[in-house]
Amino acid sequence: MKLTARKRRLAMIATGALVAGGMVGVPVGMAYAATACDVTYTTNDWNTGFTASVTIHNLGDPLTSWNLGFTFPGNQRVTQGWSANWTQSGANVTATNMPWNGNLATGASLSIGFNGSYSGTNAKPTAFTINGTACNGASSNQAPTVSLTSPAAGASFAAPANVTVSANASDADGSISKVEFYRNGLLVNEDTTAPYSYAMTGLPAGSYTVQARAYDNGTPALTATAERAFTVTGTGQASIVTPATLNVAEGSSSQLNVKLSAAPTGSVPVTLSKTGDADVTLGATSVTLNSTNWSTGVNVAVNAAQDADANNDTATVTASATNYTAAQTAVTVTDDENTTDPGRYGEEFLELYNKIKAPANGYFSPEGVPYHSVETLLVEAPDHGHETTSEAFSYWLFLEAMYGRTTGNWTAFNNAWQVMERYIIPSNTQGNYNANDPADYAPEADLPSQYPGTGGKLDSSVPVGQDPLYNELTQTYGSNRVYGMHWLIDVDNTYGYGSCGDGTTKPAYINTYQRGPQESVWETVPHPSCETFNFGGPNGYLPLFIGDSTYARQWRYTNAPDADARAVQAAYWAQKWAGEQGNASAVSSTVAKAAQMGDYLRYAMYDKYFKNPGCASTSCTPGTGKSSSAYLLSWYYAWGGPQGSSDWAWRIGSSHNHGGYQNPFAAWALSTVNGLIPRSATAQQDWATSLTRQIDFYTWLQSAEGAIAGGATNSWGGNYSARPSNLPTFYGMTYDWQPVYHDPPSNQWFGFQAWSMERVAEYYHETGNARAKALLDKWVDWALANTTVNGTTYQVPSTLQWTGQPGGNWSSGTTSVNNSNLHVTVVDHTTDVGVTGAYARTLTYYAAKSGDTQAATTAKALLDAVLNHKDDKGVSVPETRADYNRFDDPVYVPSGFTGTMPNGDPINSNSTFLSIRSFYEDDPDFPKVEAYLNGGQAPTFNYHRFWAQVDVAMALHDYDRLIGD
Repeated sequence: MKLTARKRRLAMIATGALVAGGMVGVPVGMAYAATACDVTYTTNDWNTGFTASVTIHNLGDPLTSWNLGFTFPGNQRVTQGWSANWTQSGANVTATNMPWNGNLATGASLSIGFNGSYSGTNAKPTAFTINGTACNGASSNQAPTVSLTSPAAGASFAAPANVTVSANASDADGSISKVEFYRNGLLVNEDTTAPYSYAMTGLPAGSYTVQARAYDNGTPALTATAERAFTVTGTGQASIVTPATLNVAEGSSSQLNVKLSAAPTGSVPVTLSKTGDADVTLGATSVTLNSTNWSTGVNVAVNAAQDADANNDTATVTASATNYTAAQTAVTVTDDENTTDPGRYGEEFLELYNKIKAPANGYFSPEGVPYHSVETLLVEAPDHGHETTSEAFSYWLFLEAMYGRTTGNWTAFNNAWQVMERYIIPSNTQGNYNANDPADYAPEADLPSQYPGTGGKLDSSVPVGQDPLYNELTQTYGSNRVYGMHWLIDVDNTYGYGSCGDGTTKPAYINTYQRGPQESVWETVPHPSCETFNFGGPNGYLPLFIGDSTYARQWRYTNAPDADARAVQAAYWAQKWAGEQGNASAVSSTVAKAAQMGDYLRYAMYDKYFKNPGCASTSCTPGTGKSSSAYLLSWYYAWGGPQGSSDWAWRIGSSHNHGGYQNPFAAWALSTVNGLIPRSATAQQDWATSLTRQIDFYTWLQSAEGAIAGGATNSWGGNYSARPSNLPTFYGMTYDWQPVYHDPPSNQWFGFQAWSMERVAEYYHETGNARAKALLDKWVDWALANTTVNGTTYQVPSTLQWTGQPGGNWSSGTTSVNNSNLHVTVVDHTTDVGVTGAYARTLTYYAAKSGDTQAATTAKALLDAVLNHKDDKGVSVPETRADYNRFDDPVYVPSGFTGTMPNGDPINSNSTFLSIRSFYEDDPDFPKVEAYLNGGQAPTFNYHRFWAQVDVAMALHDYDRLIGD
């Protein structure tokens, strides 16, 4: 995913953030200007430690250096500081400027901070000096006064809490210009009109300090600050039952896991009650959670008795505790008299479904979010197993659509979309976006070490094209919010960024890949999608990626189009199957949201900077209208904007198109299927054009053997360089055998083949399209020729090697090219269960429509072989991870950049993958990696990736539905 820079720059105040500062002596002989100042001091406390955030506001003459002084009222000690040189003598603390943040203009502010220790009470200092002058209103003018009227001091609220901060402010010799509101040191709002207030919503459990800072109308403005502390108990589901749904086969039992999301101070008795189906009983009516078992939880059996009806009955289990918010679990009893899917593979689907949804197996977070994997120590595209991707959400939707078809219960499908909408579809809006000037250009570069510099340097002089979708979408939906998923979230807040820098809220939006095609996951620097400068260096993480003279606090999100398109696929099947049950209304509102997502997904059709196809220099003609659309699903689209109000926001597409990302099935559904046709005026025609264009693309990329080659780019080198003259083009875009990333090459993984051609197979199955069949005829023959399956053993292709190129250019009117010189070789094979499941689905759809006996037989044999690898959590095979020797890989950090991760890991030119992720050293699986790094054998793991389990489950469901025993 590529970092996208902010559109416009404002004159920014001098700012600083987490940079490790040494404990050095105070310089002597400094010359100080006439000084007036205001200092805000907030802390986040725990046990015997705390983090302090200190904001210095210069109200006097410009400063070229500064010296902050204050005295602790207790036994506090500074243990580690950043953005300043910190020293302590007794209770007296001094902080002096770093070489890069000594200049502080009149009216400017900067933030510094430190970690500290204490015992007893962590009382705050009350008096501060800058360069020897007392702060907080020491001036010939009178400072304003401010007081907080709510919340009450020491108040306690139940999570998720809605807390209104209200303030009274006045100025004896003038008027109040504004009141700023801070939460735990983070500016969250300002109000310019009395009565002054700000409503905070959905606060999770934790300790909070809020401040109101009033500004008068003087020059310079004087300020006064009032502060209150309060707590939020519980977590919104303080007594947590995960997941929100539980399935129990009739005549059997499942385990309900009850836990807390935060450690209690004592024992917490939790009461369990049940309503609904009388055949559902609980193994216990109460459990006790404490400081030892609160996070792992206690399992309670949920039993379902045999009955004589053929219904899927339901019940609700409620877990409640004093001072904790109750949680509910919807229980569905899967009836064994159900004759809809009586076959063996349908039963296997339900068995695997129940394992995926079983709370004790750990596929879902306490919030109900699917993890990338059950295991935490996993590095591939996500760099931690308990992150998750938009891909996982789209798979979850598909799983629940199949469950709805099997049981007639559509509650879980609708719930999955609601959880997706809450946690991975950002709610930010873009009020100042200019569709005629959508983004400032920043070139891409080949290597991480070329950022910022050759890559990532903002250049507003490069012409960019028009965004033709913004006005249409805004008018259609009455909002300038982008309705698409961000690709990556830190579900457990492992890194500690929290929501928009608050450090605590989870899940948290994050990003990783930012620096060219050679940046593998081992060379990334994880950073928050909401950049508040609270972590990283003085300007957060932006200077690692963007070259600019000034940086703005901002948010930015990146969409993975294949996931959104898969969500549309799932919605199609949900609508079809619910309709066949006479219950289409059960999913109609969710399907309408899928159509809206498809409306916004058209941004993936556009060049990164809306330049026309064939662009071979930065000065090429920018696009107008829809001339810059490739009508393919590119690698990403992205959008962003500032923290607070200003005059910029941006949106971009991507210039790189990968064969493995295409989804003609979604294009067909969005252009032809009532209920899924988007509301915007031109969306249906756009998707109709895309459908044909995607089939053209596959045809142009199909090798002599049948596999689909890489893709094409409209921005050679990521910077619109001149294209190699010997490479063919597709509608003006140049062939690229490894589009987007090179470590490892992006099209060497067979999984992209299986995923992408499965979509073609679904499209062929539903429509009988002859061009789709022609692609599949050739692809299936090649795949089968490279597959072996014999009872319990099987192998499918894994690593692919490419030579040659498409046999000619493709433009309007072209129907074929001679690809006899475009070749693929299968380098090695795999038993990967997820890839095998996707491959088996492709064969199943193809066989069901074409009657191909070998494809049907192989699909069945592969599923039988995979089922020989069942375990308590699903299906898995051993994986030897020789690539884990890269835990020690260096991560490029420019020599001038120093900073810290939220947990204190230093970020500097000596950083490695592991050094900025030291939490991995506490992972229970890390000793196996450590032994390998010390010269031992490569470690072996059995992973349970969410998408892989679902791919197998979907293959079982579809084989049972389309072919059966």
